[in-house]
Amino acid sequence: MKKLLCLVSCLLPGMLFAQTPFDGTWKTNLAESKFSQKPYEYLVNNGMYDCESCAPKIHVKADGRDQAVTGQTYDTIAVQVVDANTIRLTGKKAGKTEFVSTRTVSQDGKTLTTTSTVNPADGSQPFKAEAKFTRVSKGPDGSNATSGSWRVQNFKEDAAALTSTWKSVGGGLSISTATGFGWEAKLDGKESPVKGTYANETVSLKSLGTHSIEVTYRRDGKIESVEKITVSSDGKKMTTVVDNKLTGRVSTDIAEKQ
Repeated sequence: MKKLLCLVSCLLPGMLFAQTPFDGTWKTNLAESKFSQKPYEYLVNNGMYDCESCAPKIHVKADGRDQAVTGQTYDTIAVQVVDANTIRLTGKKAGKTEFVSTRTVSQDGKTLTTTSTVNPADGSQPFKAEAKFTRVSKGPDGSNATSGSWRVQNFKEDAAALTSTWKSVGGGLSISTATGFGWEAKLDGKESPVKGTYANETVSLKSLGTHSIEVTYRRDGKIESVEKITVSSDGKKMTTVVDNKLTGRVSTDIAEKQ
């Protein structure tokens, strides 16, 4: 017993040192998070669908059939005009449905509600998300009411997509979620594969201090986003500032230790 206690006492400091402020389970607090206020721009007119704010932009027929696109996480999108105020979009990757999203405009034309069902790439349980937008400008006369520019107002998502578990792993960190998304990378700036995504993505980490790291995501070798993640001194709050290099949007995610 004495030898065992001695061994434990010798190992414990090292075990504690291996822990970082990031270790644990975190859940995003959407009410505290701040979304980019850069408007989203859509147009559904004359049998065509345009997403001006997508990166790259999308220009396809709005006939309900799968249309090829490039540069997205999906390789086809089908746009169905349901009525004058509603459209439905289905994104697929290699024939597998990535998401189905319905956009509906309120009767007064001022609010756009987007409800989506997302199918994780690894086959995990689908999750739902809902976003509400306020109108910034209208589309041209005769276009579907979903046309125009919109600014995000609030966002809701199932808990599975909001919760992540972080762990210290040999000179780096790992993250995992119930939706299958995850990665393991060292704090050396080298790229590591991202799992549970429809895109060809990698991640690299760089330490910015004891409580802060920089996370860079690349898609097909091109920088997609750079995130600065900081854990508060009391270890209860994680703040992530996301700079999306493809869309030019900057948002702030606030997560709380569970």
